[in-house]
Amino acid sequence: MSCDQDAETRHILDCFRDRLKRLVQVEPLLDLLHFLEPDRKDRIKAKFREEGNISAAALLIDEIIHSKNCAQGWSRELITALETVGCKHAAKYVLNSPPEPTEETENDSCVRLIDLLQLTLVNMKTADVCAHCRALGLLTLEDQENILKLTENQGNIGGARLLLKRLVKNEAGWFSKFLQALEDTEHHELVRELRGEPCNEDEAMSAETVEEGEQSCSETMPVLPPVLSANSSLLSEDLDSSVDSSGLGACADNEEVDMYKEGEEEDLTEDDDPSEERKRDIVLRDYQMEVARPALEEKNIIICLPTGSGKTRVAVYITKEHLERRRQMGQPGKVVVLVNKVPLVEQHYKAEFGRFLKHQYSVERVSGASQLKISFPQIIEQNDIIICTAQILENSLVKAKNGDEDGIKLSQFTLMVIDECHHTKKGGVYNHIMIRYLKQKHQNQLLKKQEKSPVALPQILGLTASPGVGGAMSQQRAEEHILQICANLDAFTIKTKTFEEEEAKTPYKRIARAEERKEDPFGDVIKKIMDEIHEHADLKPLCEPGTQNYEQWVVQKEQNAAKEENQKVRVCAEHLRQYNEALHQSNTIRMSDAFRFLDKYHNEELKTKSSPDEEGTVTITDTERFLFTLFKDNKAKLQELMGKPQYENNNLAQLKTNILKEFSTRESARGIIFTRTRLSAIALCQWIQENPKFDEVGVSASYLIGGGDQSVVKPMTAAEQKDVLNKFRDGQINLLIATTVAEEGLDIAECNFVIRYCLVTNEIAMIQARGRGRAEDSSYTLVAEAGSGVAERESVNEYREKMMSKAIAKVCKMNRADYEKKIREFQMQAIMEEKVKIKKKQQKGMMKEPPSKISLSCRQCIVFVCSGEDIEKIENMHHVNVTPQFSKLFTVRENASLQERLLDYETNGVIACKNCGQVRADFSSSLQINTVCITAEHNIGLAKFSSTHS
Repeated sequence: MSCDQDAETRHILDCFRDRLKRLVQVEPLLDLLHFLEPDRKDRIKAKFREEGNISAAALLIDEIIHSKNCAQGWSRELITALETVGCKHAAKYVLNSPPEPTEETENDSCVRLIDLLQLTLVNMKTADVCAHCRALGLLTLEDQENILKLTENQGNIGGARLLLKRLVKNEAGWFSKFLQALEDTEHHELVRELRGEPCNEDEAMSAETVEEGEQSCSETMPVLPPVLSANSSLLSEDLDSSVDSSGLGACADNEEVDMYKEGEEEDLTEDDDPSEERKRDIVLRDYQMEVARPALEEKNIIICLPTGSGKTRVAVYITKEHLERRRQMGQPGKVVVLVNKVPLVEQHYKAEFGRFLKHQYSVERVSGASQLKISFPQIIEQNDIIICTAQILENSLVKAKNGDEDGIKLSQFTLMVIDECHHTKKGGVYNHIMIRYLKQKHQNQLLKKQEKSPVALPQILGLTASPGVGGAMSQQRAEEHILQICANLDAFTIKTKTFEEEEAKTPYKRIARAEERKEDPFGDVIKKIMDEIHEHADLKPLCEPGTQNYEQWVVQKEQNAAKEENQKVRVCAEHLRQYNEALHQSNTIRMSDAFRFLDKYHNEELKTKSSPDEEGTVTITDTERFLFTLFKDNKAKLQELMGKPQYENNNLAQLKTNILKEFSTRESARGIIFTRTRLSAIALCQWIQENPKFDEVGVSASYLIGGGDQSVVKPMTAAEQKDVLNKFRDGQINLLIATTVAEEGLDIAECNFVIRYCLVTNEIAMIQARGRGRAEDSSYTLVAEAGSGVAERESVNEYREKMMSKAIAKVCKMNRADYEKKIREFQMQAIMEEKVKIKKKQQKGMMKEPPSKISLSCRQCIVFVCSGEDIEKIENMHHVNVTPQFSKLFTVRENASLQERLLDYETNGVIACKNCGQVRADFSSSLQINTVCITAEHNIGLAKFSSTHS
């Protein structure tokens, strides 16, 4: 390079000084910079030893800029050296070729995220991740050697810290490769956290079962895809899609509604009392009318309002105006209100739509819990407003597409209200419905060109309190996520409003950190048991027991073993899952709770192996005998340790301090504690009820958990949930311990404190949980163990919440032409994606094979059960076996946890394999016929009977 070029490089170094000092790896670079005098290098090395890499890099840049003795062409040598030591990102800046501003901003967001989540990320298996990063070109050979050496000398965490420091110095695009390295090394939980995806038990459950008693349709519909880019792997689908809930702000602040009054069956008959008539008048506040205006002009919109600001009341007003306008024009009007949870059907009916509109229009509600004996199409025909779960509507749309007379079409509705519309993505049922809408909209455009009449489509009204950012790592990605939701709902605009009074009511937030546990002999015994099981089954885990990563690893092992008919590994993996859950429990609740959980599991397993009356002997394998003996041998030691309070985790002590503080400093305290699992919710409730200190300050506690039967814990029925919420509203209960089922949707009385106990999911869940503290002078506390990474993940959520607000504001201000162009692109991409998926589905050979080529066997003992020819379907959804040969393979037992009446069948019990004793399916009575309903085990994603080719 010429002298002029060297001078220009000095100027560039000065301009990009702040960024370069964070990208340069000083120590290896100095060995390759021969133009620097030895004494200058010595000063820089001393700076590195005393103050670290950034200070040394700053000094290196100063030395180069102010040096007058550098040989001509030194700038070329500098760039080559940077590229050689793996600082290619820094080399680009020195070449005056920095990345585009949007790319640079996104990369900075990735670096900040790594920094925020460092306490979690350092728990990775450093050597494995390091090897994969090296293979992907993220590390040089020298980097790898230094990281492995530090891991050997200072341990796994020290090596992980160096690995992370080195990764962020790569050029843009490194983040997606890092995610790939984590995926390849089975660090699935870390990937989920970096992408912002939840792992909560009740949330995961809701992704599988939107509602009780309803089966999802057999047809697979496409996901509305995100915009792809070079860093598309950063775009995880929205965290909230797995959330087991359906919305904040279900009850507006316009009027306090007591929907859970004792013995209530609300009287909605006509009343001539003028005062009652005035109560039914809907008067919107100014901001509510402002957001409703485009919908009143018959435009599709999304209304995004904070919790308690009256979204549902606005929807009721829009519904009323819509029907009145249609009536005045002499046109029929029909409104469907869609929710994603069964309890919300009744809630919206009693508290809002039925309360205000029943006197003028016919309003009906339908869900899997309904006792109506007429068909859904008849309900649609006979009523003006139908409130139903989205799956019921989707099932009927599928029937219509298949030519069934019992089906309905979207064209039968004139307005469709979608509650918690941010769930309209990632293959959810809302998305299934809207993809049909988009297809018909596209076909209508073709019909118009052909001068044919288009098919009528309903107006769309979406409601949400928090659309989230979809795991976005940059402001641009957050804006694209908001645009994606708008496209999914064919929205003309998204209407929102921020106001000072809402911000003033935001709860005071604090983080209560508990000291790290110094000793955990109880956990050590469980880990020792797990190590013996690993050795017995020849399993080599890639992550530490007691973590979500381990849970995912062992679930995968169990599923693979079931497919491969490897009984030994499958049974061991099943037991390892229970021990892993016990470890988690001992870190969040009492050791005695964890022991009782394990003891109950083993007792129930032993019970299934006992010989039933009048039946033959049940087989017990050598592996099962080994597992039962292993627990029995360690049982006494676990019982001894659980009685020593000095070994309890410190989280409970911190939680106790916070609860006592809230109840002793407030005149009338009412609060919610959110926790991750149903087991922990029940155990925490028992702990509070058994502790006299809580009773002294007036704590009256109860738990609230989900209703889906997807857990080892018996679910709560709708009646039980209603009873608890009733008592909470009346003040008989002043502390709820709840899973995420209470974060969203359910009408819960205002609280003056909210505690999230060792629980962080995503920004939407954070906003929803915080929104429960709507009373004056409320507080929001996160209780977490120091060093657990929970507090850092909460910071990430706060960052994403700000991104979301900015993104919504930016989308609202977009040029109309640009907005519509983006929406069209998203929608056309969605339609094309669907066509591709349908084509692939049609090409699957399995779909064309006769049922006789499919055999089903018991997943536990591999005994042949039946072929595909023996399986029949009831109501096009329940898969049953009614052959006499099948009845000889099982025994029937009472199903104590599922004594519930559904629409057309009753679950009487469960069946257990005669050979191994494992419960395999539901035994039901349908239309006076006894049948065996073969269901899917959602929590591990495998059928309860393994399916193989004959």
